[in-house]
Amino acid sequence: LTYYTPEYETKDTDILAAFRVTPQPGVPPEEAGAAVAAESSTGTWTTVWTDGLTSLDRYKGRCYHIEPVAG
Repeated sequence: LTYYTPEYETKDTDILAAFRVTPQPGVPPEEAGAAVAAESSTGTWTTVWTDGLTSLDRYKGRCYHIEPVAG
């Protein structure tokens, strides 16, 4: 799965959240943002029977905008 999707355009039905993240040295901001989105997603490491009932691409967390912040 790809959790960093800079081309994504938000919809009126989306739930938006902003996170302030300081990546470890050498980790690109896009990778850190994707990791936060993955942790905020609907996924699990375990295969469950409900996997086929929802559209993961529709409901997954995603990082689509990264903005540098001073401090």
